Amino acid sequence: MGCGWFGAIIGGMTEANPSGNGPRTVVYTQRVEFGDCDPARIVWFPNFFRWIDAASRHFFVQCGVPSWHETEATRGIIGTPLVDTHAKFIKTASYGDTLQIHVHVAEWRIKSFVQRYRITRGDDVIMECDEVRIFAARREDGSIRALAVPDDIRETCS
Repeated sequence: MGCGWFGAIIGGMTEANPSGNGPRTVVYTQRVEFGDCDPARIVWFPNFFRWIDAASRHFFVQCGVPSWHETEATRGIIGTPLVDTHAKFIKTASYGDTLQIHVHVAEWRIKSFVQRYRITRGDDVIMECDEVRIFAARREDGSIRALAVPDDIRETCS
């Protein structure tokens, strides 16, 4: 199956809207392996969330945001933990499939943002998911707290 102009890079990522129209979208490609599936030979649902989490981080990498190790050392940002999620499973996927995970920020809020995912296999939509995430920092007691979304990250990732 063709992957459009952005090509197929296994475990890779490409940008899907070079014209700049609409939100900045990154496509993360994931090949489904035998071990990703349950006895019914379909992807075991938690694997979708693992892949979405990887696509989230790769979105920020593609936008030019440094590693969380670096942002923790320089800005106190330890990452973007998940605080809410909603998923809709539309079709099944199985081993041998190559999936494209299209990810963009659908909404920027003061202390959180909504990342939207559309997982496809060619022209077939497999799953759609929205996640609410925060930029987090550590408190002195080791717990985490939400930070205001950094303006520079919002700008570079929009």
